[in-house]
Amino acid sequence: MYKGNALNPITVPWFKSAFAALIISAVLMVLLGQFTDVDLMIEDHYYNEELKVFPWKNTWFARDLMHGSVKNVIIKSGYLVILTVLIDLIFRFRKITPFLRLRLRFLALSSLLVPASIRAIKEYSVLHCPWSVDRYGGTAPFLRLLDHVPEGVRSGQCFPAGHATVGLWLAALCVFWLPHKPRVALGVFFAGLSVGLVLGWVQQMRGAHFLFHTLWAAWLASLVIVLMMMAFAHKLFLEEKQA
Repeated sequence: MYKGNALNPITVPWFKSAFAALIISAVLMVLLGQFTDVDLMIEDHYYNEELKVFPWKNTWFARDLMHGSVKNVIIKSGYLVILTVLIDLIFRFRKITPFLRLRLRFLALSSLLVPASIRAIKEYSVLHCPWSVDRYGGTAPFLRLLDHVPEGVRSGQCFPAGHATVGLWLAALCVFWLPHKPRVALGVFFAGLSVGLVLGWVQQMRGAHFLFHTLWAAWLASLVIVLMMMAFAHKLFLEEKQA
């Protein structure tokens, strides 16, 4: 597909399409998040005004299963990938082909960079979680991404959605089907994102995040993975299948 060792990823149609999709989706999310009440409509649905609680907050399904067991399984899977890569760096497993080795390293790196990138942004975020907002029994005002922050409002550190990143890095599994099956790779990419989006939705049910907290987390995860692909492009998109 792409011969030679010097590959300029900017010239690859795949990357052009990816960045176009990222730009368009970012504009749409800014507009919808800033000028609609979708976030509030969803949280209003899950909030019990009479009891002043989010009924799903401490349920077995939302807290113990999705925020506990499922989260731990995915995190430990990431640790397993990282451990495999580290051991292979030292002992060089003979049964792992260069094709597979490169992609395992890519996956391990994404399991670190995607959560770390979103966690770093959260540290400086002023936006609060729903259960901290005055509309839902908290004390902080509801703020959209581009809203002016009133004086005295403390940082909420709730944007983007952190729990969703537990699954969002799984979108990087798509590299195992690149470059020879791009359509399958795209499907795997969205399947990986969907894991994080489902985890994020359960957090919305609990009052832990707004919808656009989760959507921006998915967007940032996508950006990180695409940038990583650009960094690995000269190896990922070679015509010769690495053997």
